[in-house]
This record gives sequence, structure tokens and C-alpha cells, in this order.
Amino acid sequence: MSELLLPPEHRYAKRIKEQLNEDGSELSILNLGPTHPATHGIFQNILLMDGERILEAEPTIGYIHRAFEKIAENRPFYQITPLTDRMNYCSSPINNMGWWMTLEKLLDIEVPKRAQYLRVIVMELARITDHIICNSILGVDTGAYTGFLYVFQFREKVYEIYEEICGARLTTNMGRIGGFERDWSPEAFRKLDVFLQDFPAAWKEFENLFERNRIFIDRTVNVGAITAEQAMAYGFTGPNLRAAGVDYDVRVAQPYSSYEDFDFIIPVGKSGDTYDRFCVRNAEVWESLSIIRQALEKMPEGNDFHADVPDYYLPPKEDVYTSMESLIYHFKIVMGEVPVPVAEIYHPVEGGNGELGFYLVTDGSRTPYRLHFRRPCFIYYQAYPEMIKGSLLSDAIVILSSLNVIAGELDA
Repeated sequence: MSELLLPPEHRYAKRIKEQLNEDGSELSILNLGPTHPATHGIFQNILLMDGERILEAEPTIGYIHRAFEKIAENRPFYQITPLTDRMNYCSSPINNMGWWMTLEKLLDIEVPKRAQYLRVIVMELARITDHIICNSILGVDTGAYTGFLYVFQFREKVYEIYEEICGARLTTNMGRIGGFERDWSPEAFRKLDVFLQDFPAAWKEFENLFERNRIFIDRTVNVGAITAEQAMAYGFTGPNLRAAGVDYDVRVAQPYSSYEDFDFIIPVGKSGDTYDRFCVRNAEVWESLSIIRQALEKMPEGNDFHADVPDYYLPPKEDVYTSMESLIYHFKIVMGEVPVPVAEIYHPVEGGNGELGFYLVTDGSRTPYRLHFRRPCFIYYQAYPEMIKGSLLSDAIVILSSLNVIAGELDA
């Protein structure tokens, strides 16, 4: 029987049996995951070890696979949004807005400028929280707990803004086809102003704590490096690709939600190592803050928070109770009785981890004929075995942390 056809454990066992090191010591197998706390998710890596050195790695995924794409084929379009929450749950609003924009492209709906700017604000807040989680946890994995405890309070501040907008915190189910379900309250804007005032100083302290820290530098520089050519061959996007020196950003390459109205820089690295991935995310936080401020300054007057599309936008609940027309629209929308075009479309957005894409095929019925999520974590995790080969076990932990592999987005 071919060695490659055997399960990974058996293949490694055969190598261990046949291959002895020059000093006579044997190789060993180590399971990193699926329940190891340092993997930050339910996925497994079977490592072939020579002492502390990793010779081979065999990843195993699917531990929390929930068949989202197949479930979506049996749900009306409105009921798919909660599925998107549960992919990269560190930045759920980006997933939500990406899905609504996909449907708006399908239905040829023009969203009011003010609603687009509100979406930009909430997506950039989500990007900030995503990078807060990734970089502060990377600090924890290198032995520095202080930064994590310090900046995590600001993720809580952003979640309070989410609560004011939609009533939810982690899995937000935010927005509707054509915009938002309601206008933002004055309290939401007040909390946003407080966040913009307090957070920059804290983030600067966070950067100072790590970027010139000798221990952190030793643990991250030239660790898990990947070239631009390798990254593109694997299909990298987002901060992990930009850290390798490629300035690809969906917000610039294929602007959506009026991103072309804002001035911002695409941070890039050079070596594609763990340190560069950390620094690129740090820099992106500053750009997100700049975009939010610009959106507030350029916010159009008025209270347009959704498009005028009664066939797809739920009427106010108080009207449903008193108006037959509103009741009919409510019933048709919830039950998915409004026809949609027969089409095949793809819409990408710049998620916290890279290009998050929605490939939608419709046949005119109340549910998608086919829906595929382009999940950046699933795509770049395939490079992980190559990135850790030859590294120490402790390096494998920080490399995984710097990639920001989110188990919900990996498996879907």
C-alpha cells in the first residue's frame, strides 16, 4: 500500500520506524490541536517533530463545519445574514454588509450616499476590532499579556456602538437590503465620537509596547516569512498578502460603498514575516480611523438610511399592525415571495482577513440556487504547513496567530 494513501498518523509512523537521525534519536509525532488553547480554534495539525523542530505538518479542518452554503440554498435571502455572522465573527458587520451588497448588485438597487457612508463607518469599526483581536492575541502568544488586557476594553466600546445600531454585539445580523433597518441614534454617534477621541492614544501605546520590544522582535522577525510570489500562488489577500509587499486591497481595486470618496494609504510590508503582518495590521487601524473621520465629515445631510425599495425593505412594525399594504409587503418579504432575477454574480469586499467574496447563482426562486463564500482564512491556511516547516514548535504558534485564522471562517 502506498505510503501516501495511509492516514497521516500511519505515514508518519512509517517514517519514524525507517528514519533515525544521525545521533540515533527517533522522530516523534505531536498533535497541535484540535483542542489546544494556542490554536485559537477547533482545528488540528499533526506535526512530525525532530525534537523541537518541525519536519512536516498535516492540517486537518472541518471540526466546526456547519454546511452554511448548503443551508443557504434552503433559506430565503433575508435569513442567510445570520450565517454570515458566524464565519469571521471578529468582524461580523463586514460579512453582513458584503451579503447585502451582493443582493443589491443582483437586484440593481442604488443605496443612498448617506447609508453607504454609514456602512463604511461600521465596516471600518469592524476592521479595527478584528485587528485588535489578532495583534493583541499575538502579543499573548509571545508572552506579553498587558497589551491584550489594555486594548480589549476598546473592542467593548465598539460593541456598545453596535448595540446602539442594531441591538446585537458579536453576531450582529446588521442592516437590510438597501441600507439599515433604522437610522442611527444620537447616542450611537456620541459613543463613536468618544471612541475616536480615546482609542488613538491607547493604540499608540500598544504599538510602543511591541514594535521596538526586543523580545517581541526576536520572536517575530524572519519567523513564518512568505514571499510575494508564494503568497499570490496560494491565493493570499488582505493583511497577509500586503505584509509580503503586494498592495492589493479590494476597497481600492474594486471600490464599493463609496470607498472611492475617501483618501487612505494601503500599508505594505517587505518580508512577509510575522513581524510585518503585525505592523501592517497596526498601520491599517490608523487608516480605518482616518476613513471613519472622513465619513463623518462628508456625511450627507438628511436621514436617508435605506433605499426606496418597498419590495425588499421591511416596513415599520407599527405600520404592519395598522396598514394592510404594509402587512402584505411584510409577509411577502419574510416568506420570500418577491421574485428575483435569474443571474450569476460575484461581489467581493475587503474583510478583516482579506477578500471576502459572495458567489451567488439564482434561478428566480425564493432561495439561492447556489451560494459560495470565498473565505480568506480557508484559502491562506493551506500555506501554513509550508510556513512552519523547519521552524520550532513555539514559532508555529506565533505564525498561526499572526495569520489570524478564524475557525468559523475556515470551516463555514
